[in-house]
Amino acid sequence: MDSRGSILLRAAEIASVDGLEGVTIGRLAVELGMSKSGVFSHFGSKEELQISTVHVAAEIFSREVVIAGGSVLDLCGRWLDYSKRRVFPGGCFFVVTRSEFAARPGRVRDALMLFNLRWISLLERLCGDAQMAFEVDALLTAADRFAVLYDDASAYERVRSALRARITMPMGMEMSVATPNDSSIASHASSTICPPM
Repeated sequence: MDSRGSILLRAAEIASVDGLEGVTIGRLAVELGMSKSGVFSHFGSKEELQISTVHVAAEIFSREVVIAGGSVLDLCGRWLDYSKRRVFPGGCFFVVTRSEFAARPGRVRDALMLFNLRWISLLERLCGDAQMAFEVDALLTAADRFAVLYDDASAYERVRSALRARITMPMGMEMSVATPNDSSIASHASSTICPPM
């Protein structure tokens, strides 16, 4: 992995625990054994570092949760596994950061909002219902926060059971399934919010 990639991976790990405001050029320089100017030269500003961190986290999320496709239960199962395995040490990167930036206008919030809108849109398509998509996202978020806060992985199984009970379909009806093309959830967020560097 190149130095920019290493910086962004560590930034995403930090943000999952301390939020994006906890990601500083000085902290990254110390933790990665780099100079501040070496870290700064990759981004130019804290805001660019934060936005780039969102994009990297979106790519990781897409690879871990979305790219294999499948039904809404398949995606939810991978989402719960992604959180349980602590791909990001603080649980789901987006659960932490979307709360942090919810009421803060600006480009970082826009990047987070776009990712979240694409995720909810995918859930809506797979569920066939906006209300159910909202409930599914809320259950996933609750599992992540409960498991992290109480260090109690039983939340994942309780949410799996709740999802199976909630996501029922009438006989003869097929639900939509995600495809590898849905993994573009990450690349669309990156290209829409800021141009490639």
